[in-house]
Amino acid sequence: MRRRSIHRSIPLLAACGLLAFCFILPPLLHSQLSTPDHLADPGFWPTKPGYPRSEYVGSAVCAGCHSSIYSSQIKTSMALTATRASSSSILLSHPQLNFSTGPYSYSIRAGALYDMSSPSKKLNATLTWAFGTGRVGQSYLFSPKDGTYREARVTYFSSLQNLHFTPARDFTTVNSPEEAMYREVSGGEVKRCFGCHTTASFTGDRLDEENLFLGVACEACHGPGAKHVSTMQSVAFAGTSYTGPLQIFTPASLTPMDAVDFCGACHATSWDVILSGAKGVSNARSEPYRLELSKCWGRGDARLECWNCHDPHQQIQSAPESYDHVCLKCHRASAQVQPPASAAARSCPVATSACSSCHMPKVYVPEMHFYFADHNIHIAHPGEPYKE
Repeated sequence: MRRRSIHRSIPLLAACGLLAFCFILPPLLHSQLSTPDHLADPGFWPTKPGYPRSEYVGSAVCAGCHSSIYSSQIKTSMALTATRASSSSILLSHPQLNFSTGPYSYSIRAGALYDMSSPSKKLNATLTWAFGTGRVGQSYLFSPKDGTYREARVTYFSSLQNLHFTPARDFTTVNSPEEAMYREVSGGEVKRCFGCHTTASFTGDRLDEENLFLGVACEACHGPGAKHVSTMQSVAFAGTSYTGPLQIFTPASLTPMDAVDFCGACHATSWDVILSGAKGVSNARSEPYRLELSKCWGRGDARLECWNCHDPHQQIQSAPESYDHVCLKCHRASAQVQPPASAAARSCPVATSACSSCHMPKVYVPEMHFYFADHNIHIAHPGEPYKE
């Protein structure tokens, strides 16, 4: 009887556990989706493949009507986040990069020649792709010309001005010199790499290395532009006003939750992080996930959408004071200042500027050799542990 009673209680316990889990999940997750879920939905979403290359026009065409936006966007880290390795300014300006660990020695020389030496074997390859601007680091892919891709075991880090293990690719032991030199990259990973670092790189499952656009260009976020360009040109030719659909995706029209998920297509949505099981300070790199843990995010606040702080058409700012105007949309600068109608939050008793330096403290991520601003906006106390 006792055993039967226990078995009957298991479904009830499981149901109670699931119910509790649902209640303790932050309110931010109620309507959020993972990136694969968004990609499965109809319509455009960043990194979504399947559009014919003929539907893309390239940013230079966009510049015809949006010249000021274009001229600033092409200088951003996002626009410069991918290049052919042979053209990498980092590799060209560092003629010899080195790293050693145990019996293995690595070097990248003469632009894009990658060498790995071990007691039993020496291997070399020519790097083909460089991802990242070097603001934090730059990682590399190469291909043995059989349609597969390999990730170099080492990455350049700006804080080191040299090579070290590619993030999350360190090892204590390996089974072969080949494993020490590189990691095979799956087809799904190739899609994510090129989908987030280049534009119009895939048609269905086919990677088009020759015709893709380097970096995050206009159509990476706004979708294929051929229909939009055709529509606007027809209107201009007719000399009439136009109030119909723009035939282009407008991210500004998204709800706050979808807006943050939109950037999360490459920077990791809340569900992307949760489903991956990522723990610890490494997830400080997943800004959308951290932002949505903030108490002030609630169920989604349009004042906290990513692009309110980081205009994707402008280079990112590093000075904390650059973001004070956003904080003051909600908070008073001091108790004596009359708050704007939109500001319901209290003033800070400690300082009147550089808000993010205290409320978004920098977190050191060891595998990146870099400090990242924690986008979980909170009252931080010196010495407190990282909040999951």
